[in-house]
Amino acid sequence: MGILANAAAIGIVCVRERGRAKLFYRDVLGLALVHEDDFAAVFGVGGISIRVSTVPGFTPHEHTVMGFKVTDIAETVKALTAKGVAWFKDPDGNVLSVTQFG
Repeated sequence: MGILANAAAIGIVCVRERGRAKLFYRDVLGLALVHEDDFAAVFGVGGISIRVSTVPGFTPHEHTVMGFKVTDIAETVKALTAKGVAWFKDPDGNVLSVTQFG
């Protein structure tokens, strides 16, 4: 068995403005804010944590940095679109995705 086989994964998303990102992840995506300190806002989703961390001068990657596995992709996309989220970037330009179970 590998050293980290039983560890819990933590996603890390870098942003320029954590306050703006916190509103997006909490209020638009509906993730639960579980902790915040001087370094990150931490959200809980699906049994893992996502750390949204401020990195001055951050430039977003051109590829997907975080995905969310959902049970009904059509309903999820409809709900995101209603919140003004089209193909799916956070306020700092990080590309996010949704994938359907099954």
